[in-house]
Amino acid sequence: MKKVGLIVNPIAGIGGRVGLKGSDGELSQKAAELGATLVAPQRTIEALRELTKSRINFVMLTYPQEMGENEASESGVKPTVLGRIVSGHTTANDTKRAAAEMIENGIDLLLFSGGDGTARDLIEVLDTRVPVLGIPAGVKMHSGVFTINPQLAGRLVVSFLNGQTLTKEIEVVDYDSEQNLKLFGYMLVPFDQSAIQGTKGYVSAEEGDEEAIAAGLIEELSDDQAYIIGPGMTAKSIMRSLGLPYTLLGVDVVKSKRLLIRDANEKQLLEVANQYGSRIIIGVIGGQGFILGRGNQQISPSVVRKIGKQNVIVVATEEKILSLKNRPLLVDTGDQELDQSLTGYIKVITGYRRTAVCKVDRSA
Repeated sequence: MKKVGLIVNPIAGIGGRVGLKGSDGELSQKAAELGATLVAPQRTIEALRELTKSRINFVMLTYPQEMGENEASESGVKPTVLGRIVSGHTTANDTKRAAAEMIENGIDLLLFSGGDGTARDLIEVLDTRVPVLGIPAGVKMHSGVFTINPQLAGRLVVSFLNGQTLTKEIEVVDYDSEQNLKLFGYMLVPFDQSAIQGTKGYVSAEEGDEEAIAAGLIEELSDDQAYIIGPGMTAKSIMRSLGLPYTLLGVDVVKSKRLLIRDANEKQLLEVANQYGSRIIIGVIGGQGFILGRGNQQISPSVVRKIGKQNVIVVATEEKILSLKNRPLLVDTGDQELDQSLTGYIKVITGYRRTAVCKVDRSA
């Protein structure tokens, strides 16, 4: 019988909605102080329920309590529990130790819940010795080892255990201390192009493309509205053109062509939406196609619902749209009902008064 290892980074993603750029170390404590709630447990359960629905026979090995045991039990899986932890105080070393023990016990696949930081911890132990699959639960998920959403992770595990899916070496990437995207190595991943999110890629743009997008947007700005501007160079082009400071990997708010809030969190965005008519300007992650649910969790389902999906403006250079090779734009906000409502076709601003019509999907 096949053996599946399960490792949950319980604090993964906790910093997203409160505007932090990760959840590692002291950031998780800061997130908790700001009132953040855990993300990884529920997303893990969503993935595991796809396994239990399939009725496939397998043995699950996991670590105690919040590192997998709780989520497995909640999903109807009776796991074999290895090791020990100090509940409420798990660390990267616990993740590495868990992976090493699972390899010793002969697992056929390691399923983990976390983000790029968790993937970096695991690659130190696993390399390409055992196939790995990531349930997307972090703040940053630029590596190609994650599925588009949790449900697809469960379904892909079933396909792999049934011998229907082959593996492929995929990049693990993350931002370094200077906010540059860096390659940290490769993992062996069950590969299905319709389920795996792909690795964030750098897409070069002709000089002036982003400025042209900004010029068109600036002409349409209303002093009566607040503009919530998501991460990334294309979305931030409007702030560069206005000469305003900005947070490249954060969410900023502009009103009357002035900076209202820099590096805002979910609570602040809801306060803005309650006070002003608002619009959201977001970019597209190159190589992946995500517009919501990756690195911009501050723009939460509550924020989108409050402002209205009709007030969401998507911007991307033509080169970035073409780099997706006809794949759809993607959403994974954690709210399946909202994600479904966002699917369909939207206009994407690609230049000065230029648009493209793109499909939005959640692939579940």
